[in-house]
Amino acid sequence: MPAYPASPSDAMSAAIGRVDTGTAVSAVAKRLLDYLTSGTIEPGTRLPAERQLASSLGIGRSAVREALAALEILGIVDVRPGSGTYLRGSASELLPETLNWGLMLGAPRTKELIAVRSQLEIFAARLAAELMTDAQLHQLGNHIDAMRSNLGDRTRFIEADLKFHLLIAQAADNQVLFDLLQSIRSLLRVWVERGLAREEEAQLALDEHSRVYEALLTRDPNAVEAAMSAHMLTAGHRLERTLLQSTVEGVAG
Repeated sequence: MPAYPASPSDAMSAAIGRVDTGTAVSAVAKRLLDYLTSGTIEPGTRLPAERQLASSLGIGRSAVREALAALEILGIVDVRPGSGTYLRGSASELLPETLNWGLMLGAPRTKELIAVRSQLEIFAARLAAELMTDAQLHQLGNHIDAMRSNLGDRTRFIEADLKFHLLIAQAADNQVLFDLLQSIRSLLRVWVERGLAREEEAQLALDEHSRVYEALLTRDPNAVEAAMSAHMLTAGHRLERTLLQSTVEGVAG
């Protein structure tokens, strides 16, 4: 009789397969990423434990741990202490080519990415000013309401923040622009979350988003560009402060 995996974790471990002994952490992460973005597992699925993954891959647990940490920074998985590691999004939301940007973005590269994101967000907002439908504007208002009612809940606040920006990018009606913004947002996700750790920071972000929304209601591209430019300026400063703080802490540690 054929042998079947005893559990979903066993099935996932078997599907991932082994890597060559001495494989670099980046290659281990790439193997995991290929599987996680294959579309064969659902968002929210818990991955096999580190020990099981290490055994399946034929490598040490430390390499698995480093690879998972890298994938968490890139927004691919969510590591929950005491619970496990979970897949964050669907295959279409994740980034099969994320590692081409570099497994671990250094501070200079991240700062450059923040600058690129700012300009793309401004461009998308200007396009959306003329193309956004009434239904999309209504939905955008709902995202503002969700941010306002979840100032004390960072997870839900950031989720509404993300939906707000992605809806604007979608309304710009440019698939390349949308894909770029989604990719960059995923790469910066950890820094965005850390930059909105305090409720007063979330309140400032809400105010900025509200001004962008109000400008979009006027359908005036210049007003929208000005509002999004102001938001990207302060959001960029928040991200850079968070990045600098993390770098300092890393050196101190």
